[in-house]
Amino acid sequence: MKITQAVAGMAAPIAEKHGCFLWDTEYVTEAGERYLRVYIDNDAGSVSIDQCEAVSRELDALLDEADLIQQSYIFEVCSAGAERELKRPSDFERFIGSTVAVKLYSARDGRKEHVGVLTAYRDGDVELDGSRVFTKSETAQVRLRITF
Repeated sequence: MKITQAVAGMAAPIAEKHGCFLWDTEYVTEAGERYLRVYIDNDAGSVSIDQCEAVSRELDALLDEADLIQQSYIFEVCSAGAERELKRPSDFERFIGSTVAVKLYSARDGRKEHVGVLTAYRDGDVELDGSRVFTKSETAQVRLRITF
């Protein structure tokens, strides 16, 4: 089992206990440091610092006990954020009608990033503004985009 899956299994009930749900987990290397990040959210979309701290304290104790990661790492619990990445089909379904930024592996129409309203998601393909379709194989990342 992958580390992120094991951590997700531990984090989900803790997040729920504190009025949130698990959005995502990641275990990455950045600037030579290992990071274990747990992203949480709630139905209001306004996770508080107190909720992050409560989940962090409780989960940290479980992680120490489980000893899943042998190397040293930095552990963070954070809000999924206003411009969160959409990964699962349920993420896309939840945010149909929202403005998103689609990053591509290769430029299309001279750009690698396209912004528009998410109008559909089918089998990994993302549709913006009812007409522009980006296939799963050309899409590197999709994030919510806040516009003012």
